[in-house]
Amino acid sequence: MLLFFCVSLTCLFCSSAKRNDRPVIGILAQEIRTPKPNQTAYIAASYVKFLEAGGARVVPVMLSQTLEEYKRLFNSINGILYPGGRASIYSSRYQRAAQIFYELAVEANERGDYFPVWGTCLGFQQLFYFASVKTTLTYTNTSSMTLPMCFTNETKGSRMFKGFPAELMEDLASEPLTEHSHKFSLAMSNYNANEELKKFYKILSTNMFGTIEVVSTFEAYDYPIYGTQWHPEKNAFEWRSPYIPHSPPAIQTTFYMAEFFVSEAKKSFHRFRSEEEERKALIYNYKPVYTRPQSLFEQMYLFG
Repeated sequence: MLLFFCVSLTCLFCSSAKRNDRPVIGILAQEIRTPKPNQTAYIAASYVKFLEAGGARVVPVMLSQTLEEYKRLFNSINGILYPGGRASIYSSRYQRAAQIFYELAVEANERGDYFPVWGTCLGFQQLFYFASVKTTLTYTNTSSMTLPMCFTNETKGSRMFKGFPAELMEDLASEPLTEHSHKFSLAMSNYNANEELKKFYKILSTNMFGTIEVVSTFEAYDYPIYGTQWHPEKNAFEWRSPYIPHSPPAIQTTFYMAEFFVSEAKKSFHRFRSEEEERKALIYNYKPVYTRPQSLFEQMYLFG
């Protein structure tokens, strides 16, 4: 019995030593198109709740920081999420900050320093552009639309969907559980014509918009980089649009996606230099504001 207890304790210690159970994930802020005093950037609260539901804490990644400030933050957090929005993926403060963290993440992962990156909607498109500046998007005007997923042959061997229950995968393939809010998409024809994209990303799901087949979910082959053109955070936390699904499998989708990305962040062992520095950086220092009906979001974090 004593031997069994010692072996079990050792296994538990080794398991926890390989996992960071206190992950902190950054969310990139976005510019407010019509800024007001002390309100020049925002983060939709649903993204914060999404990551918190998966078991992570959140740090806002502000715009217009210096390269050194971003490097310091990169070495303090365990992953980053690029949210949807309206910024330019070619030239904007959002693009600049996203590119700095993307390049730092690729470099870190190549040397064995695990750091995951997630892109939703605009962030999804931004990640394609970073992998190949020749990325061409197609106008599809797919706003406020909910669709089932068309899974590819790559899905079964994917990291993203590995832990999903079979029943939920069937629901995702047969029911409209993914909400789309975008005007441009990456057509599969453009993906297939771009060798850089084909080498970097595997396509996990597609959708048909009229006669155009477009990419809706991907993961990188060799890096913990993931993206969804659709919004997994909306199902559980946004209520304004009647198109957002709130059925049991829709809510499950939100939480399984959140749990997956947070589990990736738990493989990172970056940390703040002190508890005080960590406390000052956390989103808890800001209060979400109820912004409906003026905004598309129920709540937002507003920054000066």
